[in-house]
Amino acid sequence: MRSLEQLAASYREEAGERVAELEATLLELEQAPDDAELVSRAFRALHTIKGSGAMFGFDEVAAFTHELETVFEHVRGGRLAVTRELIGLALAGKDLVRGMLDGEGGADGRERDRLVAAYRALAPDAEAGAPTPAGGEQADAGCGAAGDAAAALGPRTWRIAFEPNPDLFENGTNPLGLLDELSTLGPCVVVARTDGIPRLEDLAPERCHLAWEVTLTTDRGEDAIRDVFAFVEDRCTLRVQALPSAEAAPAAPSPALAAGAGEIARSTGGPARPPEAASSVRVAAAKLDHLVDLVGELVTAQSRLARLAAQAEDAELGAVSEGLERLTADLRDTALDLRMVPIGTAFGRLRRVARDLAADLGKEIDLVTEGAETELDKTVIERLADPLVHVIRNACDHGIETPEARRAAGKPPRGTISLSARQAGGSVVVEVRDDGAGIDPAAVRARAEARGLLQPGARLAEADLLNLVFQPGFSTARTVTSVSGRGVGMDVVKRSVEALRGTVALESAPGAGTALRIELPLTLAIIEGLLVEVGGGSYVLPLAAVEECVGLTAAEVEAARGAHLAPVRGELVPYLRLREVFEVRGARPDHEQIAIVRTEAGRCGLAVDQVAGQLQAVIKSMGQMFRSVKGLSGATILGDGSVAPILDVAALLKEHAARAA
Repeated sequence: MRSLEQLAASYREEAGERVAELEATLLELEQAPDDAELVSRAFRALHTIKGSGAMFGFDEVAAFTHELETVFEHVRGGRLAVTRELIGLALAGKDLVRGMLDGEGGADGRERDRLVAAYRALAPDAEAGAPTPAGGEQADAGCGAAGDAAAALGPRTWRIAFEPNPDLFENGTNPLGLLDELSTLGPCVVVARTDGIPRLEDLAPERCHLAWEVTLTTDRGEDAIRDVFAFVEDRCTLRVQALPSAEAAPAAPSPALAAGAGEIARSTGGPARPPEAASSVRVAAAKLDHLVDLVGELVTAQSRLARLAAQAEDAELGAVSEGLERLTADLRDTALDLRMVPIGTAFGRLRRVARDLAADLGKEIDLVTEGAETELDKTVIERLADPLVHVIRNACDHGIETPEARRAAGKPPRGTISLSARQAGGSVVVEVRDDGAGIDPAAVRARAEARGLLQPGARLAEADLLNLVFQPGFSTARTVTSVSGRGVGMDVVKRSVEALRGTVALESAPGAGTALRIELPLTLAIIEGLLVEVGGGSYVLPLAAVEECVGLTAAEVEAARGAHLAPVRGELVPYLRLREVFEVRGARPDHEQIAIVRTEAGRCGLAVDQVAGQLQAVIKSMGQMFRSVKGLSGATILGDGSVAPILDVAALLKEHAARAA
């Protein structure tokens, strides 16, 4: 059996997920207050947090959540309308529960008392009090719209089959408490199924070997029955079936279910039904990180083996090396997939930020998201969260105007911030765009000149002028507020994104809005790469960015008359010679090769001496002295022990274009 500390930690983790789900649901509900499914989803999240909290000794969490759950019972029953005030109180309650789970409960008892009083004012006829110690719902559970409709039709009889997974006890769940709670809905008969109990010498006391069948007569609906099992729904098989009146036998009232009270019927036929396998396993993030590190070392070792096998010219050793290479590639892909999570997990927090800031600033703002299913490495998402918060805050404060100002400018009073994500080759592009006032170039220039960043009257391209907002301490705000004005934010965004080997681009049009574009690598661990050679040195290109490789002859170079253009299937493609970029000495070969890559700006080529082949590159960070070198995203160790830089193709081409302009 797991220790109480482990069970409490497991509850905190699962409850944290429910809290995040609750916040996202509440924000959606504010936009669609008549959506019954959203109301039910919020109720189920609260019910789970409360029920599990009472089971694991989080009595303060359970008692407080019970008050908010009661409010949503009234919403489900149509007795209380969803308003902005209700959503605000529910979000404040969510924050308080989050604090309790983090060990901050009791830090502000006045806030808890204020919210409880507000909840009881919304639902004055609700019975106050905490849930039962077993984590069961009192007799008010599930009195939603479905429950009211069932009550109007009179009592019905239901057959409930409850089959816990064998590992049910591991999180501290007592199934008898659930059956006891079920009996509060109406008279019932409980029958224990014992056909899954093994022989005594094979009995594992920490496993659940029983199942139950219950015949329940109640005037509540199916939702009320399923709500009883809400916090174990992923650890059991549950079937609820309404019996026709001809089959429904009157159920005698069941006493308290002490020691599995109810009739025990032992089955004599057939083997025990095998339990359903768990659909997922919860794994600590540190273990995943360690797994990826080990896979990275395995990839490097396999690369050395492949090199030795090629040098030995041993067919049997070569076959073993090829087989190991396939297995390593599969293991690498699986390990990386385990760390990939949808970027939408970070979007919920941003919606809350936009909502609260809009209220504080007296503005009307909608945050529209797109591409939430786009997957990124979990480490990237975690480290991207704070920069995105800065960007959203700036969009709310500096970008979106007040309703009065928007009306005067001929815009709708409600502003829109669009947050989108999409995959582009081996990268993910995250864009935050608003339809606000945009950035005033004159204000940026004036501020830059005042701080000595720009000489008065100096000519500067518009893009370079806008990039001055990324300078530390730069702010165009005239006054310091709780939101902005101290010059902290955009420089942090740029540094954080660049630390993730990403890039930031800013576009703005006065009166039309601002767009900030962040491009990030899919993963920070291992990539498929194309190994190229230039002047005896090796470089790695991310394979996801490479479309094809073509030859470049001396005759084609001469025909271009000095222009870096290569004919590719009847099309002239511009290319960049890496020899020139890295100032490699020596004569270039008569026959070069070009790796054709595609960027947001279109197709372009990278001319190299030779394409050596494909490899799996374990990304290593480079030293401090290389931080300022544009176009490098890291390095990898080759099979012979040498180090090859990994090129950031987009940054390399962008830097070249800036120099050529």
